[in-house]
Amino acid sequence: MAKIPGQLYLWVAVAIFAASGAVTKQLTELGTQHPIDGRNPISFCNLLFVGNLCALLVLIPLYRKQLSPAILRQFSRGDWLGMVAVALLAGALAPALILIALSQTMINDVTLVGRLEPLLTLALSAWWLRERPTPWQTTGAAVCFLGVIVTVTLQGVSAGGMAALHLSTTGRGEWLTAFGAVALALANIISRARLGRIPIGTFAVVRTTLGTVIFFGIALYLFGSHHFVDAFSPFLWEWMLLYGMLIVVVGQSLWLLGLKRAGSAQAAVIQAFHPLGAILAAYWLLGEAPTPAQYAGGGIILFGIALSLVGSGRTTAPPPGAGMGFKGW
Repeated sequence: MAKIPGQLYLWVAVAIFAASGAVTKQLTELGTQHPIDGRNPISFCNLLFVGNLCALLVLIPLYRKQLSPAILRQFSRGDWLGMVAVALLAGALAPALILIALSQTMINDVTLVGRLEPLLTLALSAWWLRERPTPWQTTGAAVCFLGVIVTVTLQGVSAGGMAALHLSTTGRGEWLTAFGAVALALANIISRARLGRIPIGTFAVVRTTLGTVIFFGIALYLFGSHHFVDAFSPFLWEWMLLYGMLIVVVGQSLWLLGLKRAGSAQAAVIQAFHPLGAILAAYWLLGEAPTPAQYAGGGIILFGIALSLVGSGRTTAPPPGAGMGFKGW
C-alpha cells in the first residue's frame, strides 16, 4: 500500500462522496418498496442514525489505540468543547438538514447549492483565521456564488429553450441545503482553529459518537420514540452495514490517507470534480437529468472552481486537522 499514490486514494474517495447523495435517495426509495406495517424502514432519520452506528462498529476497533484514557486525558476543556460543537454542526445538524433536503428536491440542486460550503469556509477563514486567499481564489469564489444564485433562482426554466427563462421562488430543499452548508463551514473553521492537535481517529470516533447521540436526542424530542420503531429492522441493518462501511468509513479513511500522501493542493484539484461526479451519479442511479437552470448554474460553478484552482498552488497548506472528513453528505 505504500506504493499506491495519494492521488488515487483521493479520486476514489471523491467518487464515493459524489455518489453518496444518489445512493442515499435510492435507499430511501427502496425502503418505500419494502414497508413494515406501512412504514418505510429506511427513513432518513433511520438512515442517519443506524448508518452512524454501523460506522462506529468499524471506527472503534480501527482506531482503538487512539481512544486510550491516556490520550483522552490530554485534551483540554476547549478541545472537548470544540469537538462537541463540530459534532453538533457537522455530525448532527448538517446531515439532518441535507437528508431532509434530499427528500424535497433533486440531487443536483442539493449538489450545486452545497457548493456554498467551500465558499463560506474561504470567507470565514479570511475573517476568523486571518488567512489570505489569492485574488484567483476570491474571484473564483465570487463566480461560484453567482452559479449557486443562478441555480436556485432559475428553477422555472422550461425544457423548451433558454428564451423561456423566468425567476421562481427558491424551494425549501434548497434553503435546507444552504443552512447545512453554513453548518459545515462553521465546523470546518472550528476544526482548523481548535482541533489541529487531536489525532484523526480520536476525532472521527468522538465526532461520530456525539453527532449520533445529539441527533437521536433531537429526533426523540421533535418526533417521539415511535419515530425509530424500525431502527433495528434486519432489512435496514443489511443495507446500513454496507452504507456505513462504504460511505462513512472507507470514504473518509481514503480521503485522510490521500491528504497525507498527496497534500492539500492536489486534494483541492480532485475535490473540484465532486459536483460533476454527483450530477453523473444522480443521472445513472436515479435518472435525474440536469434541468436548464442546473446546466447554467453548474457551468458557472465549474468555471469558478477552475479560477480558484489557478491559485491553489500558491496558498499555504492548511493547519493539521483541516478538512478532517466532513464529507459524504
